[in-house]
Amino acid sequence: MGAGGRRPRTVAVLLAAVLAAAVATVSWAWFAWYPHHRPALRTGESLGIDVRHHQGRIDWARVAADGVAFAYVKASEGGTVVDDRFRENWAGSRAAGVRRGAYHFFTLCRSGTEQARLFLRTVPRDPAALPPAVDLELAGNCASRPSRASVRRELDAFLTAVERSSGRDTVLYVGEDWQDRYPVLGRSARPAWLVSFLGRPDTSWSVWQVSWRARVDGVPGPVDLDVGRLGDLASREAVLGEAASVAGVASAPGPARPSRESAACCAER
Repeated sequence: MGAGGRRPRTVAVLLAAVLAAAVATVSWAWFAWYPHHRPALRTGESLGIDVRHHQGRIDWARVAADGVAFAYVKASEGGTVVDDRFRENWAGSRAAGVRRGAYHFFTLCRSGTEQARLFLRTVPRDPAALPPAVDLELAGNCASRPSRASVRRELDAFLTAVERSSGRDTVLYVGEDWQDRYPVLGRSARPAWLVSFLGRPDTSWSVWQVSWRARVDGVPGPVDLDVGRLGDLASREAVLGEAASVAGVASAPGPARPSRESAACCAER
């Protein structure tokens, strides 16, 4: 083949190389910019973070000085796991003037009643704290996948126990994987904690997770960044009974019996 046949191929290779370089440059710029991005806050909104032991030792005074007004601190998981740094983070955030709330990672391995007992035993009573929150995700959960009816029953048992103790609605952090398999959003009037990395959520929310890899002064590594409507959270009082159930039926007044599926599934991670 003559030289004329090679020219189009050469041009195509050069264009592909230029395009690849452009994509790489844009990707690098995005990953360099994204951890430092903070959305513009609207009236009634505050910047916050949510933390667990994976963040390591946090300098809460520096966190507060970096514009963080509130924090949700992981307290517990399943029926037996207490976060190693909960007490440290609970005390440190308050000392720095950061409004604090506690959250529980709900597993499919334990009954809702058992999980509520652990959470309430772990978190000290504090009328000034933000409402309790529950983290609903399949990522990081145990392998068992009980029926929807079973999960709703156990989640109702957890929420009923926690809300009877706190007197306030529990904030529902709902991952897309959970919502796809065990729909919660739209079934409850509780405040929603939604995830949206590409802009503001287009449905009602009280807490919005903006990033999973933000950089905040005082936190050793990446951390979840949130925007909260704290006035909305502070005004919520728990509504027990039929209106509170995520299943659309009244929660049982007494302790819930563990379902066969939840009793049989795997141990917590």
